[in-house]
Amino acid sequence: MPPDNPHTAPTGPQPRHDGWRTLQRFLPYLWPRDNPALRWRIVIASVLVALSTGVQMALPLALKWAVDAMNISANGTARQHAVTFVLLTVIAYSLGRFVGVVFDNIRNFVFERVGQDATRKLAEHVFARLHRLSMRFHLARRTGEVTKVIERGTKSIDTMLYFMLFNIAPTVLNLVGVAVIFWITFGWGLVAATALAVIAYIWITRTITEWRTHLREKMNRLDGQALSRAVDSLLNYETVKYFGAEAREEARYAQATGAYADAAVASENSLALLNIAQAFVINLLMAGALAYTVIGWWQGRYTAGELVFVQGYLTQLFRPLDMLGMVYRTIRQGLTDMAEMFRLIDTEVEVADVPGAPALVVRRASVAFDNVVFGYEPDRTILHGLSFDVAAGSRVAIVGPSGAGKSTIGRLMFRFYDPQSGRILIDGHDISQVTQASLRAALGIVPQDSVLFNDTIGYNVAYGREGASDAEVAAAVRGAAIGDFIARLPQGLNTEVGERGLKLSGGEKQRVAIARTLVKNPPILLFDEATSALDTRTEQDILGTLRAVATNRTTISIAHRLSTIVDSDTILVIDQGRLAEQGSHNELLRHDGLYAEMWMRQAAENTEDELVEAAQ
Repeated sequence: MPPDNPHTAPTGPQPRHDGWRTLQRFLPYLWPRDNPALRWRIVIASVLVALSTGVQMALPLALKWAVDAMNISANGTARQHAVTFVLLTVIAYSLGRFVGVVFDNIRNFVFERVGQDATRKLAEHVFARLHRLSMRFHLARRTGEVTKVIERGTKSIDTMLYFMLFNIAPTVLNLVGVAVIFWITFGWGLVAATALAVIAYIWITRTITEWRTHLREKMNRLDGQALSRAVDSLLNYETVKYFGAEAREEARYAQATGAYADAAVASENSLALLNIAQAFVINLLMAGALAYTVIGWWQGRYTAGELVFVQGYLTQLFRPLDMLGMVYRTIRQGLTDMAEMFRLIDTEVEVADVPGAPALVVRRASVAFDNVVFGYEPDRTILHGLSFDVAAGSRVAIVGPSGAGKSTIGRLMFRFYDPQSGRILIDGHDISQVTQASLRAALGIVPQDSVLFNDTIGYNVAYGREGASDAEVAAAVRGAAIGDFIARLPQGLNTEVGERGLKLSGGEKQRVAIARTLVKNPPILLFDEATSALDTRTEQDILGTLRAVATNRTTISIAHRLSTIVDSDTILVIDQGRLAEQGSHNELLRHDGLYAEMWMRQAAENTEDELVEAAQ
């Protein structure tokens, strides 16, 4: 089940999923309906498990025969026959051990593809789901925590499958086989003692492991917290250095790792307690069973070989039982880790396509906001019934004070969020009624902070459209006026841009972002304060490029610097989520309203900056 509030990052222990329900969720990945070959692999692996268990069950019996034969007093031919029988028996014993190993490894060979395929499909499903979740989810969650959840969940799958199929199943077969053999050889007494010990062992293991599971969940939470702090700090290392906060960051990270270390110590100490309790039960049964056999031998009811017989079967039974605690912990922890992944899958998709939604076909690239009301939180409305029209092929600018809702308009156009009421229309089509893929294919954006992938310039430019040819990339590079810069680079388009494009300057990053949008070639362009972080000279160069790019397209420019949008066909002035004014630059100045006030204020600030620069 999804959490009560899927958009809020968890800060405390999460409700644990029921183990059986989590396992049911995973079974379709293990037993895929559309892949009979993988199903046959599971069947073959199960047969090999049964064969290996059968061989192992026969081994103590072979040792019993060998020991009993060695105790027979005989001479001459009878003695030679006894020696031959013992040799053949010990050879069969060794061969059986070898065959068991062969069966186990062939089983692993057959099953490996099943485990890897199940892990791959589940990981791909989670990854795809994360990309379908809303921006609200990604803004609330820490990237480090999410990646750690996926890492732990996928790593647990293969191990959990191995133990469930190749440890628990053989253990059950061993228990049944030993019970039958002990009943036939010794009667119900030893069978009952063995059953009682196994029940006590399982109860102790489950009780202590449940306690340890809580410690494990705490460890997971603290581990994710430490990782998220490390990721946040490293991603913002420039800010850390700007404020000389290295020691502060080290202290925050040390606090997180210290808390994790304390939880890990508690977990390991509880493991020691579990091992001691398990060993007590196992060795108590071993001592009782061997003493029972020795007494029977003294009374003449059992042979010396039956002492080896009992010891061999109990050792064979104890070997998987000795691992049962670890197996149970692994499976329980695997279910816990997998439940965290399923919790991500279960997170509500806030923005989803309506059933049967058609693709958006843009013939006239017009945009309209029709009485749109929106707020990121229910008690904080950003847009209050906003309405405006952008004609196809026109250049429209959106300006206003900080916090007026300008950037929110762009996010709503891309449908990162849905408005609480009202409609957003493109070419007369309500964007909530068409597919998101087709909507975003019709829109291009050059944001203020153009984040690039840690790859080459060529990769980042070609990212604008899947399958873009080299010729299209080259044309986009020329259109973004970055061709000369790339030509001067030793590796050209193969130049690495670094994490988030930090190896490039602000202007170079913006031009790469423009080229990427040109490769996409959308009919509607959105410039979200695309030059506000640049110096004046670079800004003018980028503005020239943007004007060239905007030719024959509908463009919406969200701007802070009014000087960059004076040539727009229409300027929309947004104030407190409402349309306060609209018109051309000259019309708005003559109106002498909010726009004129903003213009005069920025003009005065620019004059002061020029005077200060001249004085220097």
